This record gives sequence, C-alpha cells and structure tokens, in this order.
Amino acid sequence: MRVTSECKSRCPDKNFMNLIKVKCAFCGKEFFKTRGRINEVKKSGWKTYCSIICQGKAKNKQQLLKCSNPKCNNVFKRKPSDIRSSYNYCSRSCAVVVNNSKVPKRKKIIIKARCKCCGKKFIQKEQAIYCSRKCKDNDQIINNEEILKQIRDFYKRHNQIPLKREFAHYDAARGRFGTWNKAIEAAGFEPNPVMFAKKHIANDGHKCDSFAEKIIDDWLASRKIKHERSVSYPKDKSLTVDFVIGHNWVEFFGLAGVINDYDKLIKKKRRLCEKANLPLIEIYPKDLFPVNNLLKILKFY
Repeated sequence: MRVTSECKSRCPDKNFMNLIKVKCAFCGKEFFKTRGRINEVKKSGWKTYCSIICQGKAKNKQQLLKCSNPKCNNVFKRKPSDIRSSYNYCSRSCAVVVNNSKVPKRKKIIIKARCKCCGKKFIQKEQAIYCSRKCKDNDQIINNEEILKQIRDFYKRHNQIPLKREFAHYDAARGRFGTWNKAIEAAGFEPNPVMFAKKHIANDGHKCDSFAEKIIDDWLASRKIKHERSVSYPKDKSLTVDFVIGHNWVEFFGLAGVINDYDKLIKKKRRLCEKANLPLIEIYPKDLFPVNNLLKILKFY
C-alpha cells in the first residue's frame, strides 16, 4: 500500500518512511500510523481506531433490543445493566399495555334500582335503596309531621323558635319544606328572615335585639341586678355593648362562628375592651340553650 498525499497532509512533519499500515479495531479499515505511535499503543495496551467516530462507537456498549410488546416491535438501544432477562420494553406505555393485559378484567355489573323515597331510577351501589342522601334523610330519618312536632316542642320548652344549629334535623327540614323559614311557617310560627329586625321587649322595658338577650335581661331583672343596655364603647361610639353590670361589660355573641363579618366584629370589641381595661364577659347560645347557665357565668352577682 502506497503512502498517499492524504497521509502526507495529516502528518506534514513526520518521516513518511516510518509509517506502518494498521487495521482499525472497530471497522477493520486499514490506515497508516507512525512507528512511534504504534509502539506507544502496544506499550499501553490500547486499541487503534481509524477515527474518533469508530473510537466512540467502540466504547458504546449499548445493545440493540426488540420491544417485547407484540404490537410494537420497535428496535431500541439499552445499556447492559438495564437489560432484563425476560421482558424489555421501548417505553413505559408498552410495558403498561402488556402488564395490564395479564390482569383479568372485571365485569362491570350495572344494576338500576328505583329510589324508595322519590321513585327516581338510579345506578345502584352497594345495595343502596335511595338515589341521594337528601332522599335518605327525608324518608328514613324523619317525616314532615315529626319535623313540625319537634319545632313546636322546642318552642314549648324554651319559649323561642329553634335556631338552625339548635335543631337536629335542620337539613331534613330544609329539604322537605324548601327553606328553614318555610318550615317555621308550616309549624305555625313567624320567622325572622332579617337579622335583628324583630325586637323583643324585656320585663323591665329594655329593648333587646334578640330573644336570647331578652332572657339575659329578664334573668338580671328578676334578681334585681342593676344593668344598662346598649352602652357605647369608649373609643368607638358606633359600637355598643349588650349589657353593663357594674364594672363588667357583658356581650351575647349569638352568631359566633356563623358569619365571618360577625366574628371580625367580636375581635374588634375584644381589642377595644383590652385598650380601655374593661373586663369583658362573653355569653354564647350554648350558655342559654338547652340549659340556662347564667348562674355559673354571673355567679359573683
């Protein structure tokens, strides 16, 4: 094999009489290398390659594999450490398709039933006999007459219409009659749809914003405890306290936890009392209903 001009261009400063023909360890192509370079390769135990491309391909140990998904048959490369002995997939989706095919499919059994309450047809789950929770409450828990009876009984015991949170079957009552106010009307009472719209006059003549405040006022009057109504806060004349008994300020927070704006008002009144060093006594519906606990709260009087 002759030394060509291409060889001379690659090694312009070499003695071309020292070039020796060798074979590429990857592709088998014959090419020339200097004697010194060949001796270095033998001494170091290296392999000779005709180009960087062949050298890179020789170092690439990835193997060609065929996807184990019979519907895919793609050919892909993978490192020996990532090759499994049984199944090899080109993608996660192919693996899912094959693995899911091995799991026996469950037959979907659709059973249509008729609701015991409203008669509507529905897809039955776990032997259900009602199409919704609303129908279950309306039919199974309580009926119309029982709802009205419990509202009337509550009024007889406490001399007031039950609040929403005080009535155990509030959801059933609203579902049966449409709204809570309609249920109150059906029981023979007058609802109070506007907050604090209906005033109550206490036995001592004080005007109260709610029936609960009237209970507190009458309790104080019956024990001849001096008290004032609707006294303005010292640093905010737009706000008033329900009762002032001696040096104590008493508030009935009837809507605590029900309305966000009302909860903000409670915090504001607490801050005003702290700034003015006023002792604040807080009373909640649970302190009046179903048992009146004013004696424990105001025991120092």
